[in-house]
Amino acid sequence: MKILVATEKPFAAVAVNGIRQIAEGAGHELVLLEKYTDKAQLLEAVADVDAMIVRSDKVTAEVVAAAPKLKIVVRAGAGFDNLDLPACTEKGVVAMNTPGQNSNAVAELAIAMMIFMSRNQFTPGTGMEVKGKKVGIQAYGNVGRLVAEKAKALGMEVMAFDPFVPAEKMVEEGVIPAESLEQMYEQCNFVSLHIPAIPATIGSINYNLISRMPKGGCVVNTARKEVINEPELVKVLEDRPDIKYVTDVAAAIQAELNEKFPKQVFATPKKMGAETAEANINAGLAAAQQICNYFATGCTKFQLNK
Repeated sequence: MKILVATEKPFAAVAVNGIRQIAEGAGHELVLLEKYTDKAQLLEAVADVDAMIVRSDKVTAEVVAAAPKLKIVVRAGAGFDNLDLPACTEKGVVAMNTPGQNSNAVAELAIAMMIFMSRNQFTPGTGMEVKGKKVGIQAYGNVGRLVAEKAKALGMEVMAFDPFVPAEKMVEEGVIPAESLEQMYEQCNFVSLHIPAIPATIGSINYNLISRMPKGGCVVNTARKEVINEPELVKVLEDRPDIKYVTDVAAAIQAELNEKFPKQVFATPKKMGAETAEANINAGLAAAQQICNYFATGCTKFQLNK
């Protein structure tokens, strides 16, 4: 089988070498399309491939249609909103992600952002310590659990809200289960977001929730910008000069936020959650292994479009 690694932003060389070893070791051919600058290059490259590995590259209906032999596409990372799942399903293409491979990198960044905002974005002035503060974890999955683990190590109290995780499980792990989102926002100095951008969550982080936070409350977003109701974020920042918002996914109105609320908001210059050498390698190798497992045994663990 022919496997294409299509990365506008390439993997590290060590990751590419590892992917090649896995693919060729299983008897497959590996081809690379790196640093491409035009969609036409991608459409040409997929014409005769059986599998694809991508990072944040968009696998649209047009891309799927241009790949008549395509059987599987794997997004090297947890988020998968760059994959057109209905188009993949229509063409019989298995779509996967690699959950957990960059979780530690994202969790470390979330904790770093809490400290950064607690220390006034490292500008002169009296800040506060995170020890003794309470953090709320919105979505207690792979990343959320690691954030909780690291927060507890720093002496923080941890609360979590996730309707898909039993309260008993959270209690076993030393986490307070929130009865509702409203309760969590009301009680937590920090709320760390780890929810996907789906119809039920898009725009759901709104004035009603954020305005409930205690004095000096801070929302930490290492998830997706779409989950934030941006007009209502502006309103709460105006009404509550003590509220802070730090994000790894710049808002559509980030320039406006930076101008109006320079001491209350901060966005990384680009998405950095998975930007570590370890996460880069882990996700790439996992993607390659999942493709090889699929071709060898039909394994569809981590399939998204079931």
